[in-house]
Amino acid sequence: MSFAQPPLADITHSVNTERPAIAIVDRRIERAELARLVGEYFGDMVKLVIDLGKSRIAVGGELQADAEQLLLESGSVQSDLWGANYYPGTGRDDCIEFTALINIRPSRGNPSMEIQDPAVREKVRALTLSLIGEGEAI
Repeated sequence: MSFAQPPLADITHSVNTERPAIAIVDRRIERAELARLVGEYFGDMVKLVIDLGKSRIAVGGELQADAEQLLLESGSVQSDLWGANYYPGTGRDDCIEFTALINIRPSRGNPSMEIQDPAVREKVRALTLSLIGEGEAI
């Protein structure tokens, strides 16, 4: 699956209207917004929940479960949601970690925190590279 380079994202939904800790994006996130979200909790990375059904990503927050809940409240389907971590400044090949507690789904053949299915991993990777970045420094 490949994605065309989308236009820059507007924040489509947030937890806090003053300084959102989680943003849902369906277009390329602006570098300044990504930098702010990276700095909110961890400094070197940001948590993601990728909605493969709606081609959007919840970016930020302390736990993927919080971003997952936000997506579910805005119409996402649980089976389409996968968690990952994004590390800016590490390059295209190392910027995505496919690990999150929300990925543990034994009934769907994913018994661990890491996404096991290569097809799902590739979809998560493609959407992340398209909407978040390719591991470039911010």
